[in-house]
Amino acid sequence: MHGRQNGIPLSSPAREREGEHLKTQVLIVWGVCKNDQSRENDFVSPLASPAVRPAETEQSSTDESVEQDKPWIVIVWNDPINLMSYVTYVLQKLFGYSLEKATELMLDVHHKGRAVVSSGTREKAEMDVYRLHDHGLWATLEQES
Repeated sequence: MHGRQNGIPLSSPAREREGEHLKTQVLIVWGVCKNDQSRENDFVSPLASPAVRPAETEQSSTDESVEQDKPWIVIVWNDPINLMSYVTYVLQKLFGYSLEKATELMLDVHHKGRAVVSSGTREKAEMDVYRLHDHGLWATLEQES
């Protein structure tokens, strides 16, 4: 056989090593070999390679951490649909307010157009807004300024 395939004579010793060469090429894709003459056992894992390391990140600035420390507030807004007695009932039921406190908040909603009914973490505020919506009240959340 005097032919050639991929530039390598079909009967040469290079042809016998072609399988190893291809295997090494695949390993090079997944990792770093020490040199061009490396074999499979010379493979260096990308995890062990000093060239592969996690990206460095900067710590958040103090302004961002102060922003995250501010509590979130839940605001109930006035609407033309719900009765004042119903709003009082919902505030008592959801937040455990006394009749006097719930009535005071309801009157703020009625006269001022809004009232802050709870505060806390964003997750807690989101849940409170969801529960108020579930009872038919108009509520939003915002970070306290």
